[in-house]
Amino acid sequence: MPDSPDTGVPDVRETVLDAAGVPLSALVAEPAERPPRAVLVAFHGGGMSAGYFDSRARPGLSLLELGARLGYTVLAVDRPGYGLSAPHLPEGQRVADQAETVHTALAGYAAAHDTGAGFFVVAHSNGGKLALALAARAAGGDGPIGLDVSGLGCRLAVEPHRIPGPGGHGDWRRHWGALRLYPPDAFRLGGGLVRPVPALEAREGPLWPRMYPRIASRVTVPVRFTFAEQEQWWRCDEEALAALRAPLTAAPRVRVDFQPDAGHNIGLGWAARTYHLRVLGFLEECLLARDAAPAGRPRPATARGTGPGTGSGTEKSPSPGEEERDVPERRGGGPDRAEAPAARLTR
Repeated sequence: MPDSPDTGVPDVRETVLDAAGVPLSALVAEPAERPPRAVLVAFHGGGMSAGYFDSRARPGLSLLELGARLGYTVLAVDRPGYGLSAPHLPEGQRVADQAETVHTALAGYAAAHDTGAGFFVVAHSNGGKLALALAARAAGGDGPIGLDVSGLGCRLAVEPHRIPGPGGHGDWRRHWGALRLYPPDAFRLGGGLVRPVPALEAREGPLWPRMYPRIASRVTVPVRFTFAEQEQWWRCDEEALAALRAPLTAAPRVRVDFQPDAGHNIGLGWAARTYHLRVLGFLEECLLARDAAPAGRPRPATARGTGPGTGSGTEKSPSPGEEERDVPERRGGGPDRAEAPAARLTR
């Protein structure tokens, strides 16, 4: 990737992580000043690639550039079965195996690089499954700082057979929502991000509602979920959100936010910068909780805040329906393919 002539713009370059002989391709951007405050590890959704987090449709939409500019290293990884790992894993991997592969790769990265306060995971759609599984496998104490997941719930808004996979692309409109939510170039550039959904990932996809409670119950780090205003793959009504929060009993903080003026592919739309700033804000809140925790005492659980960018700061649970305040009921989630050619997308 060519350097920007503007020296103030962080350089985004390609890199490769080693997962016990399996190469994981990735994009990385590093801050000008070292060490970084932390490392954001970003996992793309189904049928996408690491470039999802480096939108070039308009300046300012790239998470890699924004994070590096604000003092973080950002590492966007092609999940196992995508990118350079595809020839080694032609059918991909199930979620649990992806977590093992990525854990190995990140351990190698940490041995060779300064990671500041540690790893913080941001993930989209199917990548959120990996993020949760990665945190669950590390319940013994070597887990990430926190998780920030968008475009993933635990109750589908469509019949399972409608989820895209090798045998079908699904309804491309559900990936985007209204076309006005995206810069015109997003559809042309998004086509270059599309990858085939690996077979094992596709077969396991419909099982997620049953898998989620067991994985979520072992997550012991703060978690924030974000649903786009026009999320159409995953349900995000009051009942579905209660089911999403219920198993996360070991997480010290659980927050559910809604992103206005966005479709499922938040990171490719006009709302990308707003969403990414909220991601970094949540990371800073996680770091603050670490710094401010009483010495020698377990950190008390913070409130499970809801709503756009809010956390109540009290020990009180949100009142019924609070997460819906100022936000119309939404139903929608799932894979994130930019399937259709630009001609179809601009109808």
